[in-house]
Amino acid sequence: MTTHDSTQKALNTAEQLLDLALKAGAEAADAVVFESMSLEASYRLGKLEDVQRSESQDLGLRVFIGQQQASVSTTDFSAKMLESLAQRAVDMAKEAPEDPYCGLAPADRLAKTIPELDLFDQTEPSTDDLSALAAETESAALEVKGITNSEGAGASWGRGGVALVTSGGFSGAYSSTSSSVSCAVLAGEGTEMEMAYDFQSAHHKEDLRAPKEIGEKAAERALAALKPRRVPSQAVPVIYEDRVANSMLRHFGGAISGTGIARGTSFLKDKMGEPIFGKNITIVDDPHRPRGLASQPFDGEGVENQKSILVQDGVLQTWLLDSATAKQLNLATTGHATRGTGGPPRPSWSNLHMEAGTQSAADLIADVDQGLFVNSMFGPSVNPTTGDYSVGVSGIWIDKGELAFPVNEITIAGNLIDMFMHITPANDLKFEFGTNAPTLRIDGMTVAGE
Repeated sequence: MTTHDSTQKALNTAEQLLDLALKAGAEAADAVVFESMSLEASYRLGKLEDVQRSESQDLGLRVFIGQQQASVSTTDFSAKMLESLAQRAVDMAKEAPEDPYCGLAPADRLAKTIPELDLFDQTEPSTDDLSALAAETESAALEVKGITNSEGAGASWGRGGVALVTSGGFSGAYSSTSSSVSCAVLAGEGTEMEMAYDFQSAHHKEDLRAPKEIGEKAAERALAALKPRRVPSQAVPVIYEDRVANSMLRHFGGAISGTGIARGTSFLKDKMGEPIFGKNITIVDDPHRPRGLASQPFDGEGVENQKSILVQDGVLQTWLLDSATAKQLNLATTGHATRGTGGPPRPSWSNLHMEAGTQSAADLIADVDQGLFVNSMFGPSVNPTTGDYSVGVSGIWIDKGELAFPVNEITIAGNLIDMFMHITPANDLKFEFGTNAPTLRIDGMTVAGE
């Protein structure tokens, strides 16, 4: 079956279910279909360890009767199940409590066209191709002197599709592919072993770094972590490596989500139009970035989405809203609805990034007398109401502007309101994830060590 045939079949299924729901008594409804297929191969210590293939399809229906709504889902696409599902959803809606904010997106906000975002790689690899890719990646890591063991390397490829139909007049679908390579190896001996990893994902295989580079980077990280030390507790600048710096953006995105704003549970709930970062900070959400890992041509309600400046010159410009949270706040949806099959949409971001600064990462480090360079994090804890923040980390201690020695068993803490205001971005922004940030320096953080 071609991609076009699969997409059309998913749309037809969604339309069929929508029609059944309206005939069963729903006043309005929407239906979404998710389909996916994946291949994966893994190598460990020079031997093929595992090959997997999986396929799935999932369908969700949401129905409305007045201001009552209900959601149901299934993986059974048979005609009998679809008819039963539609009736069950209507029966559930009749018993549901009223929700004054529920409903479909406004018709005048629905996407009229679906932009082409180049998310689909036409070349499908075989399991042999993936096995060879994983083997090459691990081999490159094991060839590095000092690497003593391996957790393995993996390569995967996947294909997915989304189809959404609403009784408000929207019908749209898109497909995407993903390719990824990962590697994790150990350096050292006995009780002084350290493990590190590297990985990358992309819609198109050609956008991945070479497997040799990924394997060697994993090895380099493991060797750099050997013989870690402890440091005394103190307040110092902390520099987040770019691949963990995006965690700051995820905390920011969660804090401006319409759900928390409408409930009054976000530490940024009163900050609209105010500076929350320094004047050198701009943050952008762009769902239409070609080949972006979180790109989507329309939002989870079929609303036309577009590039949004969330923070400009440090000032908060907007919330992330879907239709329901927009109604609660007497605002309009910003096209940030995301959707699964098990419930109503919720607001979230797509391709979120902080624009690069002017200094290099090396310059940010060189200006630090004593500080911490963070390259790995474990279980961040954030109080969404107050912004209080703490996280376990490991990394490299900075001594007089130089990366001096590895450290671990450290917790860093602060408050996100203060941390945001003291962020300095480097000029090394890369678009390798759905959420991307350059290397970030945050002054005045508390490091809890010995």
